[in-house]
Amino acid sequence: MERTLKGKTLFITGASRGIGAAIALRAAADGASIVIAAKSAQPNPKLPGTIHTMAAEVEKAGGRALAVQTDVREEESVQAAVAQAVERFGGIDILVNNASAIWLAGTADTPMKRFDLMMSVNLRGTFLCSQAVLPQLLQAANPHILNLAPPPNLAAKWFARHTAYTISKYGMSLCALGMAAEFSGRVAVNALWPRTVIATAAIAMLGGRVAAEQCRTPEIVADAAHAILTRDAKTCSGHFFIDDEVLREEGVTDLDKYAVRPGSPLAPDLFLD
Repeated sequence: MERTLKGKTLFITGASRGIGAAIALRAAADGASIVIAAKSAQPNPKLPGTIHTMAAEVEKAGGRALAVQTDVREEESVQAAVAQAVERFGGIDILVNNASAIWLAGTADTPMKRFDLMMSVNLRGTFLCSQAVLPQLLQAANPHILNLAPPPNLAAKWFARHTAYTISKYGMSLCALGMAAEFSGRVAVNALWPRTVIATAAIAMLGGRVAAEQCRTPEIVADAAHAILTRDAKTCSGHFFIDDEVLREEGVTDLDKYAVRPGSPLAPDLFLD
C-alpha cells in the first residue's frame, strides 16, 4: 500500500521557514492541504520567508495552502486559525507542533522576557494548539500530532548551559508523552528530533559554534516526519523518534544527500548522548 498524505490536511505551526516549511513542502508533494500557521506575515530582512511566500511554494509543489497569521501564544489567535482551517478544508488530520523559540544562555544571562517567550511558544503553544485541534483530530481517519521535541534526557549537562531552553523543549516532549497515553488508540502523538544540527536560521543562535557545512538540511526531518505521519495512528504512538533512525527503518541507506556538505563531519544536536 502506498503511504501518502494525499487528501490530508496538516496544521503546521512555524511553517513559514526552516523545518516547518520543509515538512509542509514534503506533504504538498503528495497533494496534501497545508495550514501555514505562523507569525511572519511581512518580509523580514534577517529571516527569509512569510506565510504568503510559503503558501505560494506549497501550491507550486502540488498542495493546497491556507496562510493564517497565528501567534501560538494567544488562545484566540489559535482558535481563529483552527476555525479558518476547518472552514477551508473541512477538517484537520494532522498537527505538527514545530514553532519554537530558542535562547541558549545560562540563568544569569536569560532575561525574563526570553524565559517567558520560550515557555509561551514551546510549552504553552504546543499544549494550546494540541487542545484546539483535538476535536478535529478525534474525527479524522488517521490522526497524528507530531512535536518537534527531543527525547527527555535528565542528564545534568543538558541543563547546565541553558536551563530555561531545556525546560521549555522538554515541556514539548512531556506533552507528547502524556497525550500519547491519554489518547492511546485514538490519536497518535509522537516527538521527532534531528540527530545533527539542521541548517536553518536558528543555527545563528548557536553563536558560530556550528558551521553550516557541519549540518544536515531540513529535508531529512521532513522525510522522517512524512514516514511517521503515514504510519497507522493506532499502533504508532508514544515514540521519541530520531530522524535518521526513522529513515533507516524505511530502508533509506544514503544519508549523504541530506548533508549541507557531504563528507564533512556532522555536529550532533542538543540532548542526544
